[in-house]
Amino acid sequence: MSRTHPRRHFLHGLHALAAGLLGASLLALPAAASAQAWPTKGPIRLVAVFPPGGSVDQVARILAPVLQQQLGQTVLVENKGGASGAIGTGEVARATPDGYTFGVVFDTHGVNPALQPKISFDTRKDLATVALVGTSPMVISVHTDQPAKTFADVAAATKGGKNMAYGTIGNGSLGHLAMTLLAKSAGLDLVHVPYKGGGPLMQDAVAGHVPLSIGSVFVAKPHIDSKRLRPLAVTTAARNPTLPDVPTLAELGYRNFDAPAWWAVIAPAKTPPELVQRLNAEINKALQTSEVAAKLAQQGIVINQGTPAQAQAFVDRQLDIWAKVVKDNNIQAD
Repeated sequence: MSRTHPRRHFLHGLHALAAGLLGASLLALPAAASAQAWPTKGPIRLVAVFPPGGSVDQVARILAPVLQQQLGQTVLVENKGGASGAIGTGEVARATPDGYTFGVVFDTHGVNPALQPKISFDTRKDLATVALVGTSPMVISVHTDQPAKTFADVAAATKGGKNMAYGTIGNGSLGHLAMTLLAKSAGLDLVHVPYKGGGPLMQDAVAGHVPLSIGSVFVAKPHIDSKRLRPLAVTTAARNPTLPDVPTLAELGYRNFDAPAWWAVIAPAKTPPELVQRLNAEINKALQTSEVAAKLAQQGIVINQGTPAQAQAFVDRQLDIWAKVVKDNNIQAD
C-alpha cells in the first residue's frame, strides 16, 4: 500500500491554491480594468431634467466642472425639460447603462409617478439613485402689505367659513401637495392657485395678487431679502441656515411636518454598481469643497453626504408619502 509523502502533499496543495488564485484573478481582470478605465470612452452626460435657469440646472452646472476636474473627463450638462422633469428622466431611464449618462432631478421625481401614471418609465425599476445632493425647505410667505404677521394669523384667517388663496409653481408640485397635506391635517381652508413656474408665481406674489405663496428658498429668498415678501414658516424639520429666524411648521405645532425640496443624481437602473459607487464618492468629495458648498448654500440647499443606498431609501420614502397624498386628495395633473 503506497503512502503520500507529507512534503509532496503540501506542495501539491500549494500548486492547486496558486492555480485557483490565478484563475480568480484572471476572471476579475475585465471588471477591475473596466472600473479603473472608467471614464475613458467619451464625455459623461449629466441630464438636467428642467430648462436652463432653474435650480436643477444650477445644481447640475455647479457639480459638472468639479466632477470633470476630479474624474479627468469631460462632463456635459444637457437640459431636457418638460412634464415636470419626466421627459429628461425618461431619457436617463432609457440610456445605455454604461456610466456615461446620469441625470439631475428635483423633488417632482418623487411625485411624478402618482401624478403621471402613463409616464414611459418605472421610477422604481428603471432608475437608480446615485446620490442625494441636498435638501431645502419651501418657504410659506405673504406679501408685506398683508395683515398676517405669523402663520398663526393665516390659520386664524382660514377658519370659520373664511379661506385664503395660496400660489405654487404648479398643479401637483410639491408645494401644492405640502399645503394640501397641511390644510387637511390642520383644518385650514386654503384655495390653490397654480402658476407655470417660479417666475410667474413670484411676479404675482410680490405684486400682492395672491396673498400667500409657497416656493423653495431658491425662488423666494431674493424677494424676502428685498422686503417684498414676509416669510412665515419653512416646511422642513429643521430651520434653514439662510433663514435662521423663520420657524418650522413643526415648531409652530404641526408635529412631524417635514416636506423638503430636494435634488438628486440618478442613473439607469442597470448601471454597474461599482460605477454608481464611484460617482457617489466623487459627488460626496465635490460637496466637501468650500466652493461647491458655498454655491449650493446660496441656493438655500443644505448638502447631504451619504451612500447610494441611503439616497435610494430617501427617494423611496418620498414616492410613498406623496403617492398617498395624491390619492387621498384626488389630485390631478394639468
